Amino acid sequence: MKEQFITNVINLKSYNISEADKIMVMYSKEKGLIRGVAKGIKKTTSKLGGRMDLLVANKLMLNKGRNLDTICQAEALNTFFKLRSDMNKLFYSLYCAEIVNNFGIENDPNSEEIYNLFYNFLSGISEAVNKEQAMLCVLKFQLKIMDITGYSLELSQCVKCNHKIDNDADLYFSIEQGGILCKNCAENISHKVKIHKKIKDFLYTLLSNDFTAETKYDSLVTEKICDICINLLKNYIEYYSPKRFKTSAMLESIR
Repeated sequence: MKEQFITNVINLKSYNISEADKIMVMYSKEKGLIRGVAKGIKKTTSKLGGRMDLLVANKLMLNKGRNLDTICQAEALNTFFKLRSDMNKLFYSLYCAEIVNNFGIENDPNSEEIYNLFYNFLSGISEAVNKEQAMLCVLKFQLKIMDITGYSLELSQCVKCNHKIDNDADLYFSIEQGGILCKNCAENISHKVKIHKKIKDFLYTLLSNDFTAETKYDSLVTEKICDICINLLKNYIEYYSPKRFKTSAMLESIR
């Protein structure tokens, strides 16, 4: 008898392997990044159907295989259907799915935390009533996923000299250094971006609070500020990513 296991997953991407079958790449709450074969998924009689669409959360039963597991049952937990009728929401969600795919690993010790974060992100962006709210979800996700995976930004003090940054007027952000630089340290760093203190405070507040927590910025944030911050963090994430991003051009199309 084949060994079976049950796990909650969110579909990240898929590959065609035959006229009827696909390989699904998923992030599992219990096992981190996993891959499974969805046999016959492209047939109209498939029992898996739309549950194998991207960005769907499922409870799966899989048969353990030597190289690849086989998906034998799927129960949809959440299809996040509202994000599929909004191109901005969909593109942002596919971008964040690629972040999970690029930084996720098999048997990830942080699997439950990453799964819950991604699930909350998809729930939040699905229910967002405007572009600003959707972009705020993306920002929170970018900050939190990097924190969980060990690439958290230093936003409270200079990453070089540990000078406490509070009322400094001149602030700089360095991708290579991984955070904020004071004016003095920035003079010796070639690749840096000058940012306003309010941007630093905004990002620090989002990073310091839970993903689902409301902050003072939820009602104050503008599309312009979100766009600046998302692009800043996109460049940071791509710098540390072990895999090349394929959704960057897609993000540029909705800026």
